[in-house]
Amino acid sequence: MDEVLQSEESQRFFSLISMLQRSAMMHIGMIPDEEGMIHFNLAEAKAAIDLLDTLQTRTKGNLEEVEETILKGLISELKMHFVRAPERQKDIEVEMKRQEELKETFTSPQTAPSDTLINDEEE
Repeated sequence: MDEVLQSEESQRFFSLISMLQRSAMMHIGMIPDEEGMIHFNLAEAKAAIDLLDTLQTRTKGNLEEVEETILKGLISELKMHFVRAPERQKDIEVEMKRQEELKETFTSPQTAPSDTLINDEEE
């Protein structure tokens, strides 16, 4: 992106854009937080996306064509992921539950859920 963003001012502007993008991505579970945890906070994600929309509106006509294209694409992509976030959250929660059950199978085999592979009573 540095080849595209030649001026220092443009680079600083897109550093701000990048911070808001990262915040939105973190709050819709696309990237982990500083501690490596995935979490969802749709209100925070929406706030970051709304700020990006506002910046796009307020800078219209003041950006180079390539900068406008990058910003527009970035916002569109974030909105698409935002709409899919609840489904992604559900999938992650299901997977976390499955992993917890698997972990319990090895740490507490007596009480853990199990599947019957061979039923000795049928033979």
